[in-house]
Amino acid sequence: MESLLYISAIIIAVAFAVLVIYLAITLKAAKQTLSNVSGTLDSLNQQMQGITAETSALLSKTNKLADDVNEKSSRLNGLFEGIKGIGETFKNFNNSMGKLSKSISKSASQNQESTSQVMKWGNAAVDYLKKKKNK
Repeated sequence: MESLLYISAIIIAVAFAVLVIYLAITLKAAKQTLSNVSGTLDSLNQQMQGITAETSALLSKTNKLADDVNEKSSRLNGLFEGIKGIGETFKNFNNSMGKLSKSISKSASQNQESTSQVMKWGNAAVDYLKKKKNK
Protein backbone atom coordinates (compact mmCIF):
# COMPACT_ATOMS: atom_id res chain seq x y z
CA MET A 1 0.00 0.00 0.00
CA GLU A 2 2.86 2.19 0.67
CA SER A 3 4.06 1.70 -2.87
CA LEU A 4 0.66 2.75 -4.10
CA LEU A 5 1.05 5.92 -2.11
CA TYR A 6 4.47 6.56 -3.64
CA ILE A 7 3.16 5.88 -7.12
CA SER A 8 0.28 8.30 -6.48
CA ALA A 9 2.68 10.93 -5.23
CA ILE A 10 4.87 10.44 -8.32
CA ILE A 11 1.81 10.74 -10.61
CA ILE A 12 0.72 13.89 -8.78
CA ALA A 13 4.27 15.27 -8.99
CA VAL A 14 4.46 14.51 -12.76
CA ALA A 15 1.01 15.99 -13.31
CA PHE A 16 2.02 19.06 -11.33
CA ALA A 17 5.27 19.31 -13.34
CA VAL A 18 3.33 19.04 -16.62
CA LEU A 19 0.87 21.66 -15.37
CA VAL A 20 3.75 23.99 -14.42
CA ILE A 21 5.42 23.45 -17.82
CA TYR A 22 2.19 24.22 -19.72
CA LEU A 23 1.55 27.18 -17.44
CA ALA A 24 5.10 28.44 -18.07
CA ILE A 25 4.62 28.07 -21.85
CA THR A 26 1.27 29.92 -21.63
CA LEU A 27 2.76 32.70 -19.51
CA LYS A 28 5.70 33.02 -21.91
CA ALA A 29 3.30 33.34 -24.85
CA ALA A 30 1.26 35.89 -22.87
CA LYS A 31 4.47 37.79 -22.11
CA GLN A 32 5.32 37.87 -25.84
CA THR A 33 1.80 39.04 -26.67
CA LEU A 34 1.93 41.77 -24.03
CA SER A 35 5.35 42.83 -25.32
CA ASN A 36 3.91 43.13 -28.84
CA VAL A 37 0.94 45.11 -27.49
CA SER A 38 3.35 47.39 -25.63
CA GLY A 39 5.34 48.01 -28.84
CA THR A 40 2.15 48.72 -30.73
CA LEU A 41 0.99 51.17 -28.06
CA ASP A 42 4.39 52.92 -28.10
CA SER A 43 4.16 53.25 -31.88
CA LEU A 44 0.60 54.50 -31.57
CA ASN A 45 1.69 57.03 -28.94
CA GLN A 46 4.42 58.37 -31.25
CA GLN A 47 1.98 58.62 -34.15
CA MET A 48 -0.53 60.44 -31.94
CA GLN A 49 2.16 62.94 -30.92
CA GLY A 50 2.88 63.59 -34.61
CA ILE A 51 -0.82 63.94 -35.37
CA THR A 52 -1.23 66.31 -32.42
CA ALA A 53 1.64 68.49 -33.66
CA GLU A 54 0.23 68.56 -37.19
CA THR A 55 -3.26 69.32 -35.89
CA SER A 56 -1.91 72.21 -33.81
CA ALA A 57 -0.09 73.63 -36.84
CA LEU A 58 -3.21 73.22 -38.99
CA LEU A 59 -5.35 74.92 -36.35
CA SER A 60 -2.89 77.80 -36.18
CA LYS A 61 -2.95 78.22 -39.97
CA THR A 62 -6.75 78.02 -39.96
CA ASN A 63 -6.95 80.77 -37.32
CA LYS A 64 -4.60 82.98 -39.37
CA LEU A 65 -6.67 82.34 -42.47
CA ALA A 66 -9.89 83.16 -40.64
CA ASP A 67 -8.36 86.43 -39.36
CA ASP A 68 -7.25 87.29 -42.90
CA VAL A 69 -10.72 86.54 -44.29
CA ASN A 70 -12.33 88.70 -41.59
CA GLU A 71 -9.95 91.57 -42.33
CA LYS A 72 -10.59 91.39 -46.08
CA SER A 73 -14.31 91.06 -45.49
CA SER A 74 -14.33 94.26 -43.44
CA ARG A 75 -12.44 96.01 -46.26
CA LEU A 76 -15.04 94.78 -48.75
CA ASN A 77 -17.81 96.14 -46.53
CA GLY A 78 -16.38 99.64 -47.03
CA LEU A 79 -16.25 99.05 -50.78
CA PHE A 80 -19.87 97.91 -50.85
CA GLU A 81 -20.92 100.96 -48.85
CA GLY A 82 -19.13 103.15 -51.41
CA ILE A 83 -20.88 101.36 -54.26
CA LYS A 84 -24.18 101.84 -52.46
CA GLY A 85 -23.44 105.57 -52.24
CA ILE A 86 -22.67 105.68 -55.97
CA GLY A 87 -25.95 103.89 -56.67
CA GLU A 88 -27.84 106.42 -54.58
CA THR A 89 -26.06 109.24 -56.42
CA PHE A 90 -27.13 107.80 -59.77
CA LYS A 91 -30.66 107.40 -58.49
CA ASN A 92 -30.76 111.04 -57.39
CA PHE A 93 -29.23 112.11 -60.74
CA ASN A 94 -31.88 110.13 -62.64
CA ASN A 95 -34.63 111.69 -60.54
CA SER A 96 -33.21 115.16 -61.23
CA MET A 97 -32.97 114.42 -64.95
CA GLY A 98 -36.54 113.15 -64.94
CA LYS A 99 -37.74 116.33 -63.21
CA LEU A 100 -35.76 118.48 -65.65
CA SER A 101 -37.18 116.55 -68.62
CA LYS A 102 -40.72 116.95 -67.30
CA SER A 103 -40.11 120.63 -66.72
CA ILE A 104 -38.76 121.11 -70.25
CA SER A 105 -41.63 119.12 -71.74
CA LYS A 106 -44.14 121.13 -69.75
CA SER A 107 -42.53 124.41 -70.78
CA ALA A 108 -42.33 123.28 -74.40
CA SER A 109 -45.98 122.31 -74.49
CA GLN A 110 -47.04 125.55 -72.81
CA ASN A 111 -44.91 127.70 -75.09
CA GLN A 112 -45.25 125.76 -78.32
CA GLU A 113 -45.23 128.82 -80.49
CA SER A 114 -42.16 130.26 -78.84
CA THR A 115 -40.48 126.88 -78.99
CA SER A 116 -41.27 126.57 -82.69
CA GLN A 117 -39.86 130.02 -83.32
CA VAL A 118 -36.70 129.19 -81.33
CA MET A 119 -36.27 125.96 -83.32
CA LYS A 120 -36.57 127.89 -86.61
CA TRP A 121 -34.02 130.44 -85.46
CA GLY A 122 -31.75 127.64 -84.29
CA ASN A 123 -32.00 125.81 -87.62
CA ALA A 124 -31.37 129.03 -89.49
CA ALA A 125 -28.28 129.72 -87.35
CA VAL A 126 -26.96 126.18 -87.94
CA ASP A 127 -27.54 126.50 -91.71
CA TYR A 128 -25.81 129.88 -91.75
CA LEU A 129 -22.78 128.44 -89.88
CA LYS A 130 -22.60 125.49 -92.28
CA LYS A 131 -22.67 127.79 -95.32
CA LYS A 132 -20.04 130.04 -93.80
CA LYS A 133 -17.86 127.04 -92.93
CA ASN A 134 -18.13 125.63 -96.46
CA LYS A 135 -16.94 128.91 -98.01
